[in-house]
Amino acid sequence: MTISASIQADSAQPVLHPLEPLTAKEIEIAVATVRREHNVGNNFRFPTVTLKEPPKEVVLNFHLGDSVKREAFLILLDNTTGMTYEAVVDLASHTLTSWQHIPNVQPNIMADEIQECEVKVKEHPDFQAALARRGISDLDLVVIDPWAVGNFGFADEEGLRLSRCLCYMRAVANGNFYSRPIDGLVPVVDLNTMQVIRVEDSGITDVPSDRGEYARAFIPKFRDDVKPLHITQPQGPSFEVNGHQVRWQKWQFRIGFTPREGLVLYTVGYQDQGRLRSILYRASMAEMVVPYGDPRSQHFRKNAFDIGEHGIGMLANSLTLGCDCLGEVYYFDAVLTNSRGEVATTENAVCLHEEDYGILWKHTDWRLDEVEVRRSRRLVLSFITTVDNYEYGFFWYFYQDGTIQYEVKLTGILLCAAIANQPKYGTIVAPELNALNHQHFFSMRLDMDIDGQPNSVYEVNTVAAPPGAENPYGNAFYAESTLLATEQQAQRIINPLSSRFWKILNSNVHNRLGQPVGYKLLPGENVLPFAYPDAPILKRCGFITRHLWVTSYNSDERFPTGNYPNQHPGGEGLPHWTKANRSIENTDVVLWYTFGHHHIPRPEDWPVMPVAYCGFTLKPVGFFDANPALDVLPTNVEFSSCCASSEDEVMGY
Repeated sequence: MTISASIQADSAQPVLHPLEPLTAKEIEIAVATVRREHNVGNNFRFPTVTLKEPPKEVVLNFHLGDSVKREAFLILLDNTTGMTYEAVVDLASHTLTSWQHIPNVQPNIMADEIQECEVKVKEHPDFQAALARRGISDLDLVVIDPWAVGNFGFADEEGLRLSRCLCYMRAVANGNFYSRPIDGLVPVVDLNTMQVIRVEDSGITDVPSDRGEYARAFIPKFRDDVKPLHITQPQGPSFEVNGHQVRWQKWQFRIGFTPREGLVLYTVGYQDQGRLRSILYRASMAEMVVPYGDPRSQHFRKNAFDIGEHGIGMLANSLTLGCDCLGEVYYFDAVLTNSRGEVATTENAVCLHEEDYGILWKHTDWRLDEVEVRRSRRLVLSFITTVDNYEYGFFWYFYQDGTIQYEVKLTGILLCAAIANQPKYGTIVAPELNALNHQHFFSMRLDMDIDGQPNSVYEVNTVAAPPGAENPYGNAFYAESTLLATEQQAQRIINPLSSRFWKILNSNVHNRLGQPVGYKLLPGENVLPFAYPDAPILKRCGFITRHLWVTSYNSDERFPTGNYPNQHPGGEGLPHWTKANRSIENTDVVLWYTFGHHHIPRPEDWPVMPVAYCGFTLKPVGFFDANPALDVLPTNVEFSSCCASSEDEVMGY
């Protein structure tokens, strides 16, 4: 199996497209420019260096060979003053075109901040004394896990860039530290000065003794009854890659990668009857939040905004063939920076490959003794990120019938506490160990362009027809569509009892039956938060109170909790924007779909959690004139009689 090297455009070569990600050279130019023009020294960190995406109309009207204005967008943090800045650099002229102070905000926490924080905590005498009171002397076995502090209205935290650290202890040097929390001990660190400002010690609780090991070094015997399974494509994959553009079957799209969102899809379209028809302009995971349900003093702050407070792009894994991805694989690298503005490349950050997905369609005409069956093949685009104890796999699937599926795969290690006086807020998964109840909420930003613009959004519920002359036997039901005309009307929740879904239509384009073309969003697993309406967590992430939000397109509205959720008191993002109650009828619309995974842990989730799945599906509804997968070739017909009675019939198909 061959592994295709990812293509990175060189700055000396013409840029293939306005949405090509920044190259390493362009990142170096951007950082050097702000250092030169604003005397940015070593006291500054660079939470974000990424492409400043051109206006939508520029991208949609671009033709190969057109000149491209390349700009970089940067967020900078001055550790000396605690001030945050945004900058824009013109990469062709090496000039700073914008420099703006953004008051009263905290950028995301960076990976090397976490590493520096751990060192400072371990060096602090108050922390060492607290360990000594617990009989812990080997600092090499102690692990410090800095977390964002959130915002709970405490006056002494205002204006500071803080982290509260969870503490653990390995049983051996290569052991699983998450199985052995040092409860009651919380160092608090000012990340700007890297000073421990206090060590909270609420009392000594025994460190759980169960080691909870899962790594291969600790497994005494593996299964020996599994035979090899090989996936081969002797003629290579069916997709084509040019820079960051992908073509497969009738699909065509571009990808990008940002430090905050990770994988981004652009200009998704489907080739139909000789023309490329647009479906999505831009799609990404815009925020995810993990609220925990334990009210105790050490745990109530555990509400992780993994995208806004950290950045899943920065935490992406370097994927491995045969483990994370299987088959004929093509990889894309992610060219990012560390917090000092130095280029940091994650090799093999995004995986592209094909999968067999069972039957696509089938029918047996028993009267003619004829069978027609087609196997489904799907294109998979994915990346995986590690956020402390959890791993998240983010997967886009493209199908031959025009369906798009998005799936999050959750695995990793549960966040646990030592069993104390409130075990009901979790599940005992090992002796003395309580895995905390929690939820995972994901917010997708879907900039829809169904056959271009404008689009409208409808809610569809199935209703039973009332008994009477039109329904004499009480069996009739039908789908009822309701236009969501304004942003506040479009704040909706799922209803599986009415088979609720939402469809996005372009009333200016019709199929052969005279119906407006469209796609529908089908919910998957979902849940609502259990926090009370006035809880601090809901002030900060109000988007999780609704499953669907729809806004009128605004390029500045990118994140459902606002641009800077770290330590922000809340009220920004979707709840704020939609107060304007803009019209969303027959305009350029953005769908924000929230889906949640509700996790009451099981003993079987320990010590490492089998994958859980959640997501949603976009399916064509009237977008095509008929089944667009009729022309899929019968599979392996030269080796099988399931699709035709002879080779001649196959060749004549």
